[in-house]
Amino acid sequence: MAGHKSSRRERIKKGIRKNLTGTVERPRLSVFRSNKAIYAQIIDDTTGKTLVSSSSTSKDFVASGNKVDQSKAVGKSVAEKAVAAGISKVVFDRNGYLYHGRIKSLAEGAREGGLDF
Repeated sequence: MAGHKSSRRERIKKGIRKNLTGTVERPRLSVFRSNKAIYAQIIDDTTGKTLVSSSSTSKDFVASGNKVDQSKAVGKSVAEKAVAAGISKVVFDRNGYLYHGRIKSLAEGAREGGLDF
């Protein structure tokens, strides 16, 4: 049963991505969560390019506190970079994770930073 949790997330992820794509007008905000860090990318799926990215492990990221606070700071960081790049509307891809805890905190931080989804 070691792969049970990850296989469940992969199944949910496929169901979400079937109906969700990023376009030039409305790119996709994809979230990845590991045990130690959280990563966010804004992706244009038509060209397959990452437009903006931010993570809690990047060198320019300085945040203290628990992981939920760090996730909110990553959300604000990716939103600021996106607004600077001219992106204001995105589609939120929770990547199979439950919308709770760090994922919810990142989404709230991105909304506070100026992204609309």
